Amino acid sequence: MLGRYLKAQMTVLLFGGLVGPIFLIVYFALGPMAQPYINWMFWVGLLITAADVLIALWLTSAGTKSAATHQQLTQTGVLTLAHITGISDTSWFVNDQQMIKVNLHFDVPGQPGFDTQMTMASSPVRMQILNAHKLVALVDPATQKYEIDWNASALIAGVVPAQFTSDRDGRTYDLRGQAGPLMQIMQILRANGIPMDGTIDIRSNPVVREQVLDIVRRAGAAAPAAAAPVPPPPAPAPVPPPMPAPFMTAAQGQTTAQRLQELETLRATGTITDDEYTKKRQQILSEL
Repeated sequence: MLGRYLKAQMTVLLFGGLVGPIFLIVYFALGPMAQPYINWMFWVGLLITAADVLIALWLTSAGTKSAATHQQLTQTGVLTLAHITGISDTSWFVNDQQMIKVNLHFDVPGQPGFDTQMTMASSPVRMQILNAHKLVALVDPATQKYEIDWNASALIAGVVPAQFTSDRDGRTYDLRGQAGPLMQIMQILRANGIPMDGTIDIRSNPVVREQVLDIVRRAGAAAPAAAAPVPPPPAPAPVPPPMPAPFMTAAQGQTTAQRLQELETLRATGTITDDEYTKKRQQILSEL
């Protein structure tokens, strides 16, 4: 408890609270002759120092409660998915990051679901996770207290790879973003007291290894079929361009009058030159 308080007090002093003690030190260091002129420094320094102590005590109390809640959830909490039902912006920022409100719905197995709202900073990584509309959380059904597991949520959202290597077949399976299989695996690991931080080696636990690999193989076998690319349809055979009108022949079913009329139209519109017109007209007349 004392160590937590000292850490909180140092944090408060580093973030501006050091001004109060400095004012008090300067006030007493200058001595009685200067004190009547800087009397304000004493009262301001005293007020800031008192605020420092109160803020540090509040942070210590909040940290102690948070640690107790974390320990309780770690021991008795249920690992479940929280569904994001809405995200709204706020008008305030922390460290240049806009704060947002996230509405959550928890479905706890065997218990009635409940809704809640939490406020958080909209960091780029966190927004990638939120875009999957699912979060992994430890929930106490009795008190409805919860704690978001951001590392597990990143796996569910596909932000980080979820790779499993099997020594038996020498394959590596990537279940990135597959919420169902990953939740089953995490629940197995939690039930057996295996932490889910970083790389996990379960070769020393044959029962857990077989349970996990069974899920991984089934998910890995289904993924290629679902993700197999559909071959593009064959490109249609190129259609030859239509024969220009000046070279149409009588075999196409046109009468001589129609061909001559069309030839006149082509010359009038500037499609053919006068020389081409003359040659084509003579060709049509010679075919009579």
